[in-house]
Amino acid sequence: MKRIAILLGFSLAAATVGWRPSANLLASDAVPVAGPLSAAELEQFRALAPVDVHTHIFAADPSFVAMLQKLELHILDILVVDDMEPERYDLEKRKREARSVVHASHGYASLCTSFDPYIFNQPDYAANAIRGLNEDFARGAIAVKLWKNVGMEIKDPSGHYLMPDNSIFEPILRDIAAHNKTLIAHVADPDSAWLPPNPASPDYEYYRDHPRSYMYGKNDVPTKAEILAARDRVLERNPNLRVVGAHLGSMESNLTELGQHLDRYSNFAVDLAARMPYFEMQPRETMIAFITKYQDRLIYGTDLGFSQGSFETARDFEIVYANDWRYFATADALSYKGKEVKGLNLPTTVLRKIYHENAVKWFPGIVKSSH
Repeated sequence: MKRIAILLGFSLAAATVGWRPSANLLASDAVPVAGPLSAAELEQFRALAPVDVHTHIFAADPSFVAMLQKLELHILDILVVDDMEPERYDLEKRKREARSVVHASHGYASLCTSFDPYIFNQPDYAANAIRGLNEDFARGAIAVKLWKNVGMEIKDPSGHYLMPDNSIFEPILRDIAAHNKTLIAHVADPDSAWLPPNPASPDYEYYRDHPRSYMYGKNDVPTKAEILAARDRVLERNPNLRVVGAHLGSMESNLTELGQHLDRYSNFAVDLAARMPYFEMQPRETMIAFITKYQDRLIYGTDLGFSQGSFETARDFEIVYANDWRYFATADALSYKGKEVKGLNLPTTVLRKIYHENAVKWFPGIVKSSH
């Protein structure tokens, strides 16, 4: 059976953020910790009641559910409407698949639904999108995804890019807020999407294989700053709408800018999905200070996904969770791209916010009272 296990989006850091020697480099004889969670680590991880708010799971496999139960891990299963990936463009098919995962998960999975932005110029678009979302809310969906094709791909009939703050979306956003649901906004991409191709960049293969997402060299495309500014106007116009910026809000290479946004917009938080290397490449003291300051606004996520067949990667998935947890929770020696990194050894109070409390606050209903 064909099996796909992928890190959707960007699982590695952009080339624009280079490795900088700092106090987080360890002695050369340190042995990096790797592999799945040990029995003691598993007990500590489970005690956090961890939540992963960014996954893409479309096959209800028993071994996947068993992994969730083993780790005591809740997940948010996110739909994306993407015409670059045929299997992700059929929204109704994806809904059926995701619902089967939620149903089979014994309460460990929740659904983040979406709407189709490609048909935004059809008559009654907003009303029809709202109708579909409300049906999904009635069936248990707790969030809605807005993807980067808004701002980076879709154009209106006059050739202008469809931006997140387009008025066509305003009734939809108001409806999401009225239902006390959360908008997950993957708006823009890492800086490298607008920079010349660099084979040394971890993003190089992605943009090589997905040229429609690569903005460099294209005429009349929005800048990253313009797209993020449109996202900010959504935040300003909808103060009652909870917005979680996927992938550190696409401000992964500039923690100062990210912090300024978190300070400015009380309705904005970010997930960490597929952006852990940006943290790992920073000086250890910088990351401890940043995470401590914004501990109420950072939410754990991975961007892990699989579909089309049986789930055969339980060990691989667990290693991702183990490595991330060791970085946050221990002072262990870890390895990133051949470099040695020391874990942050954050206090349990901060860990519980990142892994559990913030998810519960920003995604009401993501953790059920019982399974």
